[in-house]
Amino acid sequence: MRSRNRRIRLSALGIAAVVVATAAAPAPAAGSHSGTARESGWTRAWGAALHRPVAPLPGSWPNWAWDGFADQSVRQVVRVGAAGSEVRVEVSNRYGHKPLRLTRASVARAAEGASVRAGSVRELRFGGRSSAVVPVGEQWSSDPVRLPVRPLEKLTVTLHFAGGTGPVTYLEDGLTNAYRAAGDRTHHTSGDAFDETSQAHYLVRGVEVRGRRTEGAVVAFGDSITAGWGSTPGADRRYPDRLGERLLADGRRLSVVNSGISGNMLLTDSLCYGDKGTARFRDDALGLAGVRTAVVMLGVNDIGGGGLPDRGCGVRPIVSAKQLIEGHRKLIRAADRRGITLIGATLTPFKGYGPYYTPEKERVRDAVNHWLRTSGAYGAVVDLDRVLADRRPGHGDEMAPVFDSGDGLHPGDAGMDAIAQAVADHLR
Repeated sequence: MRSRNRRIRLSALGIAAVVVATAAAPAPAAGSHSGTARESGWTRAWGAALHRPVAPLPGSWPNWAWDGFADQSVRQVVRVGAAGSEVRVEVSNRYGHKPLRLTRASVARAAEGASVRAGSVRELRFGGRSSAVVPVGEQWSSDPVRLPVRPLEKLTVTLHFAGGTGPVTYLEDGLTNAYRAAGDRTHHTSGDAFDETSQAHYLVRGVEVRGRRTEGAVVAFGDSITAGWGSTPGADRRYPDRLGERLLADGRRLSVVNSGISGNMLLTDSLCYGDKGTARFRDDALGLAGVRTAVVMLGVNDIGGGGLPDRGCGVRPIVSAKQLIEGHRKLIRAADRRGITLIGATLTPFKGYGPYYTPEKERVRDAVNHWLRTSGAYGAVVDLDRVLADRRPGHGDEMAPVFDSGDGLHPGDAGMDAIAQAVADHLR
């Protein structure tokens, strides 16, 4: 069978056939969200790819995922990428250890820090109820609430748990502050009670908006580079953030959803770094409301981390170029079945990143990149290797210093801008 992604024109993005089947299991009384984006009018305006909670490892960033919440409120700020008149929020207990008893929840327009704008607080209900019990392994969306929003506007979601949750589903590298306070603060506009902060993201998997003035969503699917590691925390300088800004400036009404997980691999599950890309692609990319296109940037951790000692997250096997190429082909076949356009991204340089680099691993990266550039398997390919590589003679397998965050693997703010521009050029 010929791959749709071999022949699709990117200029046809706005009229691409879309099949949306949200992977969330809805509350029994809340109804299903499946169906096409055109029929439902819903678009994923913000999202996070969540993963398993793990006990803190030596040297890891502190977070609240393992202990969870008990008579506490957690407040999180998200920046939505699409305009609409109604909002709904998806809460995940995908990797929890017991049913998640959500006592109360709200959404509001964000103000400074943990504060929200007066008069904007909307209670979230699930099947008409103010509380919900989300079974282990499931993800529930709230009932819609009327709250007109603009592209790139910030919203605040607050969740209260009266009893102990146990370990909760989360994203370790949220790179923006989450806030915690004692008691039920879901309807408090002041942020004064929120005296604890964390850079992780908890339980909220997505925010969707319903409105007519949107072209759909683009999903950025990848690892720590997509998640934004190396960019300035709290500044919305991740490449998907910058891509959304560029598209809006160009007059495009496309939401950009970040489905990056630091350390994520295409072929191998990890206790710390999420399910493998081939397994999570459906839930974290293809199944999101309104998705038209996904940008795939995965494989660096499979290559660089292959064969390194297990430090508590699971063994990372050595992989071949052939195995990685077949992994990418699986993503392409899955997207073809949904009518989703895929843009592949070449694997970026990592020579300066400690044990990741060996001449043999570099040969694997080169072979995968050659296939990405020449096979025609993806609908389009953005050559991020060439965008970010050092152009000095003899340094082509290194990241250019101007783009490097300083560790030889992760781009800094300038590198994120360069990625965003290169991807935007393929979406025009």
